[in-house]
Amino acid sequence: MAASSAARTKNTYLNAQYRRLVPHRGKKRALVAVGHSILVSVWHMLTNDIPYQDLGPEHFTKRINTERRAHRLLAELSQLGYDVTAHPRTEPA
Repeated sequence: MAASSAARTKNTYLNAQYRRLVPHRGKKRALVAVGHSILVSVWHMLTNDIPYQDLGPEHFTKRINTERRAHRLLAELSQLGYDVTAHPRTEPA
């Protein structure tokens, strides 16, 4: 029940984890994974006597290096038959 409630919260790490896992694993397994994350978090909080710190909904998108992600996306486009070149934007001074 805790995992189900956590998955419905807005703008949280647990909601982002649930939304990321549902297409691949299904709703029930995603809820089990969220419940496991809650259990691990509670264990760390009780063991180390620290408060809960939410990693935020953008944790999964920010942990990937932008250059690595851009290279992967360009490779996917080339596999689909597109000729693409990408240049980083230069911000006006």
